[in-house]
Amino acid sequence: MFYAVLAYHVENTVQSWTPDEDAALMKDLLDVNTKLTREGKLGPAARLGPTAEAVTLRGPADAMVIDGPFAETKEQLLGLYVLNCASLDEAIAAARDLKRVNPTAVYEIRPIMLYKPGAALPAG
Repeated sequence: MFYAVLAYHVENTVQSWTPDEDAALMKDLLDVNTKLTREGKLGPAARLGPTAEAVTLRGPADAMVIDGPFAETKEQLLGLYVLNCASLDEAIAAARDLKRVNPTAVYEIRPIMLYKPGAALPAG
């Protein structure tokens, strides 16, 4: 079963980190990614760009483009992982590894009802 692990955080907090603080956290997260890859569980993972650069499509038909994500939460969705785990408990265990190295983040684990891998992204 595939699970999406959605990583939420207070964006202003993340943006306040020094480059060294950010690099240290990313190193720790990449260590978890390496472990999950070795276990054959990790699919695509992404760190999303700033919400100030996001747009939302809202409304019928072609929809209207609105600036921003307009999430009504304190935290913003800043990244995601796709995991291939045998059970929800296994996906939760993997998300706990991420939480240990990024304790101020919030991780939502959600089953993916349909997963269709797309074409490989170009390098760079």
